[in-house]
Amino acid sequence: MLPATAPILPIDGRQSPVALSVSRGTQRLLHAMGFACVCELPLASGRRADLVALGGEGTVWIVEIKSSVEDFRADHKWPDYRLHCDRLFFATAPHVPAAIFPEEAGLIVADGFGAELLRDAPEHRLHAATRKSMTLAFARAAALRLQALADPHGRFVEG
Repeated sequence: MLPATAPILPIDGRQSPVALSVSRGTQRLLHAMGFACVCELPLASGRRADLVALGGEGTVWIVEIKSSVEDFRADHKWPDYRLHCDRLFFATAPHVPAAIFPEEAGLIVADGFGAELLRDAPEHRLHAATRKSMTLAFARAAALRLQALADPHGRFVEG
């Protein structure tokens, strides 16, 4: 039987409160669209994706979260994420102007309660080997994180 309340996930300290709020709202939207999400997923390129969403048919989306104009302007690595997904999106807070985000990526506006897809992302289908690699990385990260919640004193390390 499941506990009456869900466990509280530990905050890893890398995200601002705004970014955490955008992440939560975006994950709610993606879940409603049929996706499962993993945050902060290490990629084969050495980068770390803010949010990776896996669809039931194997579709892989990456969502790059930007909490402010400054956050967007300081980050030039987002084009590299295209190599690891079928569609690339930005997710941001309502106070960030949508006009700063490039047209070649989708756009989601979110807060801690939900999100809205403002612009769909163009599709660029992954190669089969990359899709398999991403799916396995997603599955391993999700399973290890679930094990760590079930056994907080165990040594479950992603990598």
